[in-house]
Amino acid sequence: MNGGVKRSLSEPADRLLATAFTLLILALGFSAFGIVTMLIFTSGFAGGLALWMLAPRRPAYDAIRIPYLVALVLFVVHRIEENQSDFFARLAAITGVPTPNVFSVSIILLVVASVGAWLAIPFFVRRGYEFGYYLAWTFFAAMGITELAHLFVFPFFSPTPFAYFPGMASVLALAPVAWWGMYRLWSGGIYGTRS
Repeated sequence: MNGGVKRSLSEPADRLLATAFTLLILALGFSAFGIVTMLIFTSGFAGGLALWMLAPRRPAYDAIRIPYLVALVLFVVHRIEENQSDFFARLAAITGVPTPNVFSVSIILLVVASVGAWLAIPFFVRRGYEFGYYLAWTFFAAMGITELAHLFVFPFFSPTPFAYFPGMASVLALAPVAWWGMYRLWSGGIYGTRS
């Protein structure tokens, strides 16, 4: 379907559900990592919420399938890079908030709520659910905006500015793919999209 389907945000239930989910993610982020890291999460989830409200299109899943799948794989690579390069230890040194236990309730709920929801994007978008489009926006905004903190925020809090900061290398590939996904959502996937 060329250009996607225009939609209306006149459904208060859609806006309420997306806003409540965003607030839940931010509360879990604050509980797990403190205010500084939660503010960084804001760019992905609150930014994704705002972009979803501004974007008047509902493209078919085929319009975002490739950028979604490539970004998902690159996100896994990014998480491996973060783990191998002690990103969370460096983040703790910057924020003063100790690295939380991976088995803490806050971390488990944050991972299940955010990553679990992102894995459900194909299910929701294929069925045309507004919540799926909201999740797609948060996923691409988190990968294309939030993750840029590895390049443009964290290094300035490092004792050696302009040096490698954990997670920085994989973001160079991840962010542009996410921008492609945001473009496809914004434009409605007008190039080669079919329903």
